[in-house]
Amino acid sequence: MALKDFAFKLLKKDKSARLGIIETHRGNILTPAFMPVGTQATVKACTIDDIKKTGSQIILSNTYHLMIRPGVERIISAGGLHQFMNCDLPILTDSGGFQVMSLSKLNKIDREKGAIFNSHVDGKKFYLSPEESIRIQLGLNSDIVMIMDECPKKTTDYDVIKKSMDLSLYWAERSKKAFGINPQKALFGIIQGGLFNDLRISSLKGLENIGFDGYALGGLAVGETQQEMFDVLDNIKDYLPINKPHYLMGVGTPSDILGAVKRGIDMFDCVLPTRSGRTGLAFTWEGRINIKNNKYQTDNSPLDPNCNNLNLNKYSKNYLNHLFNTNEILASMLLTLHNINFYQELMSSIRDHIKNGTFNEFHDKYVAIL
Repeated sequence: MALKDFAFKLLKKDKSARLGIIETHRGNILTPAFMPVGTQATVKACTIDDIKKTGSQIILSNTYHLMIRPGVERIISAGGLHQFMNCDLPILTDSGGFQVMSLSKLNKIDREKGAIFNSHVDGKKFYLSPEESIRIQLGLNSDIVMIMDECPKKTTDYDVIKKSMDLSLYWAERSKKAFGINPQKALFGIIQGGLFNDLRISSLKGLENIGFDGYALGGLAVGETQQEMFDVLDNIKDYLPINKPHYLMGVGTPSDILGAVKRGIDMFDCVLPTRSGRTGLAFTWEGRINIKNNKYQTDNSPLDPNCNNLNLNKYSKNYLNHLFNTNEILASMLLTLHNINFYQELMSSIRDHIKNGTFNEFHDKYVAIL
């Protein structure tokens, strides 16, 4: 039987907020959607079965980290990333460009060779060209592949951002050629341009001329304010192709997500729910909780009484506080799972309210709380 081709369908709009569905041969993804981050072929402190129980429909994994450890050839020998990590959900892999910028102790960008960098693990030299990034992602058997781009650090230097954007467009062409024809997979372009509105629009138009299955906004979540990010989205939302998914990379807090959905974004990923879970910060419908605070030592109420996943309400704040203060591994496991579940409940509520035409009211009620 032939595998289903990748497709996106827009089901409804509530002003600029969009309800849609991404179809893949591994399952459908209702949007707006949040992708838990599985950096090292694992969502930290969680099993895939637990991730699925939260309603997660797709996860993200990291090209940079997997090429360094364990190496793509080892994953190919296991049958691909899904088999390697026992995951039957769709997987999106990033291209590695952001990590080259943020993690490498020494890196150099060459227009033809790509990124030349030293591993943050052992200093070994790597070369990551657009073609190599695509080869790795196809070897991982990713369902959604990201083009190789240069992710510059935040700067107000227009010429620096323009040069980087032009390079990313050149690499986008090379990525598209290396990807070839893979109808069961998707290749997403990445819009660059920093905080400069004209460069963002120029980048998008250049990518549309090449042609991609989805369009991501990169170069954000790198130190700009929330309002600066929203200004970028406000400027570009009416230019984004209506029949393709819109992905905001590396974002973010619940209020970031609410504001971005309001501006037409369909897909999100961020390490925040898992990283926060490992440090004792819980996201709840009543706001954020630092469970390590001493005031919870006598609080026997559940972490979030409004959580729909009753399995996560078996454990009191008192007990969770004890686990964190005694450095028990279970503390990270329970709070990480709680946070991912909260994010998925948030996304489900967002979808319901877009469907019912009440998203703006929902946004206004929770944007300041969450």
